[in-house]
Amino acid sequence: MARIGICEDDAGLRSVLVRALADEGFDVRAVPGGRLAVQEFSAAPPDLLVLDIGLPDADGRDVCQALRAHGVDAPVIFLTARGDLTDRLAGFHAGGDDYLTKPFALAELIVRIRALLRRGSLEPERPGPGGLQLDPAAHAVRTSERLETLTPTEYRLLATLAARPGEVLRRRELVSAAWPMGAIVHDNTLDAYIVRLRRKLRDLGAEAEIATLRGVGYCLR
Repeated sequence: MARIGICEDDAGLRSVLVRALADEGFDVRAVPGGRLAVQEFSAAPPDLLVLDIGLPDADGRDVCQALRAHGVDAPVIFLTARGDLTDRLAGFHAGGDDYLTKPFALAELIVRIRALLRRGSLEPERPGPGGLQLDPAAHAVRTSERLETLTPTEYRLLATLAARPGEVLRRRELVSAAWPMGAIVHDNTLDAYIVRLRRKLRDLGAEAEIATLRGVGYCLR
């Protein structure tokens, strides 16, 4: 079981992250500030750290550098409300490995966590349903022979379905996973994205398909 450390000062978001990652089977520890993060995670390093940049007592990038100085080499995913190129580069220079701009979809964070853990051989590669391979860096889906580029929303939808193959996911759950918190998404908008995903999976020649349970939701099988 991979150990995930979270440093996020927003209590509501921190609670959501802890619950979502625990539901995915991770061992999660969370702290609300930078000083506690350095104390906790330098003493007992996690396998991966989700670190907010805008902390009340420190800049998250300084926290990352302090942890690196203590010998913590776990991958770091920065969370921030600032998403311009200068800020992203500053995060990478501080020792970060990935970067998510708020608001973000939980499904995307989980996919990025798994990708970083696989890179460190902490979590074994698991083939997706029908031989699909998701590429979070490229926002793409692959089979053994072809690659299809997806929009970020298409990618988050497919990643959510692929994480629970054979299970019917309700429409509101898919909307919550693929669109930022508070977004107003009509039923026909979700349906249109599913139609596009089906077409792209057919173009790939993938064995996997998205099935509909009328009035309930969708399932990847």
